[in-house]
Amino acid sequence: MTVIKVPRPKPSAMDPGRPVNTLLQAQVQHLQQAERRLPLKYRSEIYTHAIKTEGEAAEYIQEITEAIHRAHQDAEAKRAKRKRQGLRIVASEAPSRTRGSKAKAKKGLKRARSK
Repeated sequence: MTVIKVPRPKPSAMDPGRPVNTLLQAQVQHLQQAERRLPLKYRSEIYTHAIKTEGEAAEYIQEITEAIHRAHQDAEAKRAKRKRQGLRIVASEAPSRTRGSKAKAKKGLKRARSK
């Protein structure tokens, strides 16, 4: 396999005060779409249209990436907990009504009254 050497970036490559470029804007938009699919407790309160600098974009990207990881970890823990508990069957003592039972009951009352 051929090894490709990648030079280290210059220290000036990341400037938190520099205006955000279109690549970072696109990343912020994609993460915003991903954030919308997260449950409310994982969402940030950052207004993405106000992101104007690389530093602000970096903070948002980090916060959403961590939230996505937390959501996946919590879901995995929940699945593991269910798997340990096994299948639970819940039965109700009250009779369940079937669809249309009210209409049948009304018809029965009408017949009883007409006799």
